[in-house]
Amino acid sequence: MEVENRIAFLREEINKYNHNYYVLDKSLISDFEFDKTLEELIFLEEKNPQFHDPLSPTQRVGNGLSDQFKAVEHKHRMLSLGNTYSEQDLIDFDNRIKKIVETDIEYVCELKYDGVSISLIYIDGVFTQALTRGDGFKGDDVSQNIKTIKSIPLKLSNDYPSELEIRGEVFLPLKGFDKMNNSRIDLGLDPFANPRNAASGSVKTLDSSEVAKRPLDCFLYYTLLSKSEQKRTHYQSLEDAKRWGFKVPSEIKVCNNIDQVIEFVNSWNDKRHYLPYEIDGIVIKVNDLSIQDQLGFTAKSPRWAISYKFKAEQVSTILNSVDYQVGRTGAITPVANLEPVQLAGTIVKRASLHNEDQINKLDLRIGDKVYVEKGGEIIPKVIAVDIKQRDLFSSVPFNYISNCPVCHSQLVRSENDAKHYCINSDECPPQISGKIEHFVSRKAMNIDGLGSETIELLIEQKLIKSVIDLYSLKLEQLLPLKKNGQKWAQNIIEGIIASKQISFDKLLFGLGIRFVGATVSKVLVNHFKNINDIMNASIEELENVDEIGTKIAHSLVSHFQIAENINSIEVLKSFGLQLELNQENNLLSEKLKDKLIVISGVFEIYSRDELKKIIEQHAGKNVASISKKTTFVLAGDKIGPSKRTKAESLGIPFLSESEFLNLIS
Repeated sequence: MEVENRIAFLREEINKYNHNYYVLDKSLISDFEFDKTLEELIFLEEKNPQFHDPLSPTQRVGNGLSDQFKAVEHKHRMLSLGNTYSEQDLIDFDNRIKKIVETDIEYVCELKYDGVSISLIYIDGVFTQALTRGDGFKGDDVSQNIKTIKSIPLKLSNDYPSELEIRGEVFLPLKGFDKMNNSRIDLGLDPFANPRNAASGSVKTLDSSEVAKRPLDCFLYYTLLSKSEQKRTHYQSLEDAKRWGFKVPSEIKVCNNIDQVIEFVNSWNDKRHYLPYEIDGIVIKVNDLSIQDQLGFTAKSPRWAISYKFKAEQVSTILNSVDYQVGRTGAITPVANLEPVQLAGTIVKRASLHNEDQINKLDLRIGDKVYVEKGGEIIPKVIAVDIKQRDLFSSVPFNYISNCPVCHSQLVRSENDAKHYCINSDECPPQISGKIEHFVSRKAMNIDGLGSETIELLIEQKLIKSVIDLYSLKLEQLLPLKKNGQKWAQNIIEGIIASKQISFDKLLFGLGIRFVGATVSKVLVNHFKNINDIMNASIEELENVDEIGTKIAHSLVSHFQIAENINSIEVLKSFGLQLELNQENNLLSEKLKDKLIVISGVFEIYSRDELKKIIEQHAGKNVASISKKTTFVLAGDKIGPSKRTKAESLGIPFLSESEFLNLIS
């Protein structure tokens, strides 16, 4: 009993020391005293394995190799933020919100940390799981790696909730990054390019004991709680998170209006260079959580938050030549070949030139000295030319190509489009291979064994010309293509057969319809349920779907007006692919079948997202805007005046939250 008490005491003391040192930046004892205390605990635990506890501070050393990371579905979608780069964009953001809620808005401003997003889950105050963002719907379980980060509590303190999801950013402080890179250089290893890459690579390292050696840190900045436990404001929820033991940043400010937000943003433009870690902008969030709930989300990001990005780093170099890339949609993208130059931690040799208009605007010429920056700190792009250093005698104005660089077909450019297109989609090799590569990719049909080289080979051998040809491939056609290729060919055929069970939303995404990404595909499938309804939907019907805009609607209608695309769908149907939503396990009833429902306002029992899910579970359809086809408005507090007026003018009934729940009970 004495040993057990001593172990419990040491664990409590070490947890206290770690929290003060890594979270509160206070040192309660010397490093020597801490090491001795930890050594005693390790010794006692090894001698008394019956008292093993996975939450002991000694378990932060990692548990060796893992062969893979399991993909786990997020309980709440993990979205990225929309980006903005100017004060006017922030003002526009504020105006958009005020049009919906028609009241003064209080904002919370936070630093945007340059690391890797993480979601932590605690059950009864105990660390249970850590997930990466992944595709927003599913993330990788990296719990063993995250457990090694000493600023992340394994057990919460004070009046913590029974279930908690909290999100934040794992990053590498600059001092630790430099030390880690120096060690790598001493060992003959390549240094990491920048702290963000190092943090991202560390989180996905298979050996958690190796991760434990890296000086990772983590700031937490967003809590997800049940409706009953949720606070009134975002700022209050962060104050709670501090009490529970999380490392919440101190550089946070509540602003009463957008002018104070802009003042905060400008104040950090220079101050950021003196921080002990890297940031690339400021995050602005609506403080009132009920207003957040009312504003909701687009397909990709919350409407109640935005990211202001600081101006990117720039360098100058020489433009040697220009290449042209052909995308799977036929879009032509000019790419600059540059004298290699160091930019934001990486060597840049190529940069996007976007389109002919951009080239003409810059008056770009081969041999020019150009300025390059990373757009959004990620993709290099040419932004200006140093005209003073141009050789006026040898300089020649730039001529944009008029024919496809691969199939030599005449390029076309529509009136409202900045890009040129090769419309020879049936014969142009990059378009054919690009469409097939997209179709078989992991986020779409996930067909194993069909990499870009294999697809090129199958096209070259005239075995495939489109995605539908994949389903006619025979084993005997593949065997001659590779020496001893029985297993290779078998894997491809098995992967194609298995893809027939891939869900409808992934198949729709795999078709490569312009503007229809993975998230939009899910929205369309959940709303229309089958391919025929999507193909036959009008532009107005598509625009009435929550999160579907005009561009997407027009693109879908145009795509399914082409006879060849309709024929492709019929062929895929004949091969038995999933072209309708499997609702067997999703529907609770059909009480809302054929009903079009608009949600507006703030609710007491359920969030708006939860109510949307309930509507779908009872076979109803969520629509964003009110029309004469709307069945009823599910109305909460603070319903938008414009929606109320339109519904009343059309005689659309209003149902309260309790009336709605009675309807489906």
